[in-house]
Amino acid sequence: MSMIQLRLAEPQEARRLWYLRNQALRFGCENVYPSEILAAWTPDKMPEGYRQAIIENPFYVIDYQEYNIPVASGFLDVKTGFAEAIFTLPEYMGKGFAGLILKQLKHEAIKRGQSKLFLDATPNAVLFYLKQGFKVLEERDYYSDLAKANLPCYRMCIDLD
Repeated sequence: MSMIQLRLAEPQEARRLWYLRNQALRFGCENVYPSEILAAWTPDKMPEGYRQAIIENPFYVIDYQEYNIPVASGFLDVKTGFAEAIFTLPEYMGKGFAGLILKQLKHEAIKRGQSKLFLDATPNAVLFYLKQGFKVLEERDYYSDLAKANLPCYRMCIDLD
């Protein structure tokens, strides 16, 4: 088994994690959303709110092998109770990293007294979450301030025990 480390992200890593997010979305959603919307949703310039999310929430990353750079991420939004920003760099997809992040976010949610964990999944990610035990609650639109557009997504939920 390769060496991986699950750890909390640090605010100074925000730009690297923004890059990770953008690479995952550009790859995974290439055939899901129109290219101009995807480009607007994944700008190279990071909004300052992303750093705040790292500061204010249990925001996890996985470092892979000796590189000590994050290849996967995800956080529990402590205000909403939603799992957010579950991303894996395209070249590291399929190695179980997102599942490990999700397991940690479930643990964080249980620690905070949540009985359910919610998330909004892009259409390309629904099958992954179904395999993780989530159920689809509804198809809905997520309004992105960055893209200035409604993005179709799926509200999903899992019971925690």
